[in-house]
Amino acid sequence: MLFYLRVLNFNLFRKVAIKMDNTLHRIQTKGQEAENILSFLKSEIKELKDLATNNAVSCKLKSLKKENESLVNEINLLKQELTELQICNGKKEVPLPENCTNATDKPTGKSEVTKQDAATKQDSAVTKGNQEKVVKPKKEIKAPDEPPVDVGRLDLRVGHILDVKKHPDADTLYVEQIDVGEASPRTVVSGLVNYVPLNEMQNRSVIVLCNLKPVKMRGILSQAMVMCASTPQAVEPLDPPEGSIPGDVVTVEGYTRNPDPVLNPKKKVFETVAPDLKTNTDKVATYKGVFWKVDDKGVVVSKNLPEASIK
Repeated sequence: MLFYLRVLNFNLFRKVAIKMDNTLHRIQTKGQEAENILSFLKSEIKELKDLATNNAVSCKLKSLKKENESLVNEINLLKQELTELQICNGKKEVPLPENCTNATDKPTGKSEVTKQDAATKQDSAVTKGNQEKVVKPKKEIKAPDEPPVDVGRLDLRVGHILDVKKHPDADTLYVEQIDVGEASPRTVVSGLVNYVPLNEMQNRSVIVLCNLKPVKMRGILSQAMVMCASTPQAVEPLDPPEGSIPGDVVTVEGYTRNPDPVLNPKKKVFETVAPDLKTNTDKVATYKGVFWKVDDKGVVVSKNLPEASIK
């Protein structure tokens, strides 16, 4: 009985061993197949990568070729335009050889080189001559000469005060409406309240400087200035000669009357002229000692102030 059991166990062990051996063999076989498949897949992947790289390079080469062709065409067009422009400007066009000198070409002799150089120099001289003929020097536009700074730059006229009243916002200022021979009277603001009574200003003939730049004085635009003889103690308007009418001009002999339309404050014309505007010992208004006159009517005077500044 014991023997029988041993035989049975041996047979069972043998069967198990055979099955394990078969299983191990199958596992080894499957592993080898898996390695083969993996190797095959790696090879396929490498080929695919190489193929993709080759395709990308091919596409890039095609793109570069197209771009190169486009650039060549553009260069040819520019060369053609340059040639046409040179011909239009009188320059003789010498076509360049398309290819470099071949090894079979014969060397050019010295006489031929000299002739070509001479022709090139001659063409250059002709072109330069044509350019000199065409290009004319621009004439410089000279600025008009600045007239001398003297009394002739002042627009001095006879004026007549039509109306006068005190400035509503300043106790020392008059506001006058003065006829200076224009279509409408000018508004003038004067600081004469402390020197001349209101009734003496009304309906009075005066001398007016008409080309000062208009300026606001306490809110009212003053369009001219009443010329006055002035001392530290007194100020009075100058009087035109009898018979003068609004718009009559004041002249000074020896000085051409050429008033600016409007005196430029930056040039300080009036400030430069003013120190030489004075009344003399006879109370006649002068510029550098020369009388102010209204043609055919007489001189401009101050009633009471000799040797006074005029401003």
